[in-house]
Amino acid sequence: MATSLKNIIVVGGSYVGRATAQELARVIPTTHRVLLIEPHSHFNHLFAFPRFAVVPGHEHKAFIPYTGIFSPVPGCSDLPTIIQARVTSVKQNYVKLDREWQGSSQIPFAYLAVATGASLSEPGSMKYDDKLSSIQYLKSHQENVKKSKSILIVGGGAVGIQIATDMKEYYPEKDVVVVHSREHLMPLFHSKMHDLVKKRFDELGIKLVTGSRVVVPTNGFPTDGSKFEVHLTNGSKLTTELVILATGQTPNNSLIKDLTPSGTESLINPENGFIRIRPTMQFLDKKYPNLFAVGDIADTGLHKAARPGSAQAAVVAKNIQALVEGREPQEHFSWSPRAIHLSLGLKQNVKFRNPNVAEGQTEPSINMSEDGHEDLGVERAWARMGVSVDSPWRYHL
Repeated sequence: MATSLKNIIVVGGSYVGRATAQELARVIPTTHRVLLIEPHSHFNHLFAFPRFAVVPGHEHKAFIPYTGIFSPVPGCSDLPTIIQARVTSVKQNYVKLDREWQGSSQIPFAYLAVATGASLSEPGSMKYDDKLSSIQYLKSHQENVKKSKSILIVGGGAVGIQIATDMKEYYPEKDVVVVHSREHLMPLFHSKMHDLVKKRFDELGIKLVTGSRVVVPTNGFPTDGSKFEVHLTNGSKLTTELVILATGQTPNNSLIKDLTPSGTESLINPENGFIRIRPTMQFLDKKYPNLFAVGDIADTGLHKAARPGSAQAAVVAKNIQALVEGREPQEHFSWSPRAIHLSLGLKQNVKFRNPNVAEGQTEPSINMSEDGHEDLGVERAWARMGVSVDSPWRYHL
């Protein structure tokens, strides 16, 4: 369908991509429209995956329709559009899709924001694009956990910690071991984070092995429920019935592989895989002033989390608005100390923020509470997505 509107594309509809599209929809003039391109049929509430991979009965609540994220814009008859597709390549003025939309697999744009984030091992993220398949995966994972008497979790980051504490509290009779390659859990946080998590592990009876890596077989670990040996790089062995990988993040940067830099410096930081940017969130390479990166995929040096990413979304929207109006982008993303809201079992959770060294702080902010809900208060996430839950069946949308 032909249109005179100029496209502003956001690639990736997770927390930060959604926020970027919403911010853009509020500020751009009626000469432009927002297109949010996302391969998943539903918003994936990633924060709930560690819990729902262990605790049954709530898995369908982690996938929320996108239908409510945009509100009508005064004076504009066209709502922003959500396109369920995967961007395979970004060019300077158009994107390529893995399927056709309105008769073409190419969509031109005036401006584009890459918000593709990073991928985690399942169950930290889902490999399926539809709700039903993802629900079935979580149910299958729950069954594997239920039937296993001993479970080894590889990785002592946020996902591994949450899975371990949920699992040991829900199934106190199980033997749960966490293997972490560093000496301290959550090493990018103040050392008191390690101390409080270790204290919680001790309370629940979770065994912690640090300073060694798990040797992952080429064909993966068995899932048939039988006991098997897991080899560590320090030469020791552990026996378990189930291994859950909760290691690292892989930046989703392949879609800009066809862009050529203006000089010898890559568009991607080779040390971490993130897209190099300016303080305005534009690509660092001035050959691409209309391209932005936001959230986890952007090489900001900040903590990869939804809160700082949402602040970056507002920066991108204001700077694209400036370009549309013929002005130079002036908004810069700001530094903030690393922070996290981390569950430590079915009820207990902590809000932890590193000290703000710029303000002379030396101690972290720690706020422990026991106000958790088994479904993590997921109704609030649905409300933020513009979908009211006035009946339990709404969770099945």
